[in-house]
Amino acid sequence: QPQFVESGGGLVQPGGSLRLTCAVSGQPVDYDNIGWFRQAPGKEREGVSCISASGTNANYADSVKGRFTASRDNTKSTAWLQMDNLKPEDTGVYYCNDGLGSWGQGTLVTVST
Repeated sequence: QPQFVESGGGLVQPGGSLRLTCAVSGQPVDYDNIGWFRQAPGKEREGVSCISASGTNANYADSVKGRFTASRDNTKSTAWLQMDNLKPEDTGVYYCNDGLGSWGQGTLVTVST
């Protein structure tokens, strides 16, 4: 199974930006889509974005469309989620996964003044 380690979260003011990193180890995921998910306090985990195996296509939840950009580099076994114009409702723990691996610890994003 692949293992996923997320990093790059932190505290940011509304309107700010963060870049999350998803480092993959173990079984390669070069042929798998990679999804980004988040779980806000008291809410269920939800999908945020999904990037294709080649990295040429990505889908986004309506709530983040136009503000978030997913990318990946299979040669580095790494994916990223660029988050711009962050809003308080983007607060939560962010995870990456290909649907086959176990969930990592996630990285906490807090958008607040």
